[in-house]
Amino acid sequence: MRRIIFFILFSGLFFDVAAQPVITLQEAVNIALTNNYNIRIAKNTSAISANNDNYANAGMLPTLNANAASNGSLQNTKQTQSDGSIREVDNARNSNSSAGVTLNWTFFDGFAMFAIKDQLEELKKLDETAVRSNILNTVSDVINGYYNLVKLQEEMAATDTAMTISQLRFRTAENRYKIGKASKLEVLTAKVDLNTDTTNLLRQRDALRSAKISFNVLLARAPETDFSVKDRIKVDKGLNFSELYEMASAQNPDLQTAFINERIARLKLKETKAARLPVLGLSSGYTFTRSHSELGFARDSRGQGFTYGVTASMNIFNGFLQGRREKNAGIEIKNAQLLIEQQKQNISAQLLSAYQTYKTSLDLIKLERSNREAARETMDITLAKFKLGSVTPVEFREAQQNYINASLRYTDAQYQAKIAEIALRELAGKVEVE
Repeated sequence: MRRIIFFILFSGLFFDVAAQPVITLQEAVNIALTNNYNIRIAKNTSAISANNDNYANAGMLPTLNANAASNGSLQNTKQTQSDGSIREVDNARNSNSSAGVTLNWTFFDGFAMFAIKDQLEELKKLDETAVRSNILNTVSDVINGYYNLVKLQEEMAATDTAMTISQLRFRTAENRYKIGKASKLEVLTAKVDLNTDTTNLLRQRDALRSAKISFNVLLARAPETDFSVKDRIKVDKGLNFSELYEMASAQNPDLQTAFINERIARLKLKETKAARLPVLGLSSGYTFTRSHSELGFARDSRGQGFTYGVTASMNIFNGFLQGRREKNAGIEIKNAQLLIEQQKQNISAQLLSAYQTYKTSLDLIKLERSNREAARETMDITLAKFKLGSVTPVEFREAQQNYINASLRYTDAQYQAKIAEIALRELAGKVEVE
């Protein structure tokens, strides 16, 4: 009865896994691209940059303002006229009112406005690149997380196989003990090994649940959402280093960001140099004024009409600040160029390291596949001999452990190769869902 309950308990575990809704890798990527918070925030930031890229922010367009003002006062006033007479009024009421519209336009500022407009365009490209980078990183994380779940499920299946074999060994030991062909020690040893395999299975189950929670967070959905994955780990074995390097040089987001920052630095130098040239502007407006004074030569006054003018200014000397600003802007360009070279070197090193890991993992896949097949054959032979009583329990357990370990190493080799493949594609700036 104990064995029946035990079998139902752990068989129910895998029936439950089979009953869970299955999510494919493509479905997971689509959910992440729609829900992921980092992508949504990056897109909103990019939308702000797109809104800011206009002629008004660059200072190219005129400004038109409406103005109105009204002031009044009550004063005790005493005036001595030119003929010596004195005029005196208590609580004299005075008022002034004005209203109008004014137009101001700086039509030349040493070409600084054009440099600013170009900077706004580059900033928009910078945020668009940030969106692509977030999408690339998110897709890579989803693929990594998905295949980690595949790996955990396969490891869980291997651990379940170990427990099933241990159950068989335990039943065999019990039967042999009942007929007097085995000692109590053999039964107890088989039970300890069975409990060990059961513990390992429970830990694998917990690790799988934790990984699912993390994966749901990555997809920005309820952490408790249950699901299962069905794909096996499939590794692209045809990646070429030269092709990957060319792709990275052309479309790696980090490198593209460095190039854009270098162009922005050049535009800032252009903007700084514009301060050496004159600034020319136009102004115009239409105003209406009205004033009232209870004491004075003109008690009421009204006026209305157009105003216009031209302004010009030029920096002649500002304590050598202009030269220092231009020099600093030039240094910023050099720094941006150095960052480009540094980024190129980093990408080259990361590509080379990931590619070496990728090639080594492919070799390990072949080796561990061969080891697993040999370990499986050894375990089958040992199991047959164990049933006949021609091998010891220790030898049987060793063969069992060798097979399980070989299976786990084979799965891990596949997973490591897949991780290296994804890293290479991410550095190249193009991650695809197969």
